[in-house]
Amino acid sequence: MPQILIVDDSSGIRHQVTTFLKENGYDVIAADDGRTGLEQAKKNPSLKLIIADVNMPDMDGLTMVEKIREAGNQNVAVLMLTTESQPMLKQRAKASGVKGWLVKPFNGPGTLPIIKQLVGS
Repeated sequence: MPQILIVDDSSGIRHQVTTFLKENGYDVIAADDGRTGLEQAKKNPSLKLIIADVNMPDMDGLTMVEKIREAGNQNVAVLMLTTESQPMLKQRAKASGVKGWLVKPFNGPGTLPIIKQLVGS
């Protein structure tokens, strides 16, 4: 079962995304900020996908992705789930290997095809 990490400071978003993914057969780990997300990514090198918010306390999602890449994990796919739309942030995400930019609110059925493609299921 592919393992996915959800990183968002909103407990409602974490719950919504986690519930949707579990209902679709995925193993889900959740973190409430970028620092905890980074720790989880390091502890779980077999992660197939990270879905992360951009704006979070302690460490934002883009910095988290950059640190995951710096730590040597170039393989995990990343989708950003955010309200942000600034082109500069999107460029930074792309430079870090982010595969997609999803705008909140989370649309589970609409994102399922890209999730399946990224995790290989």
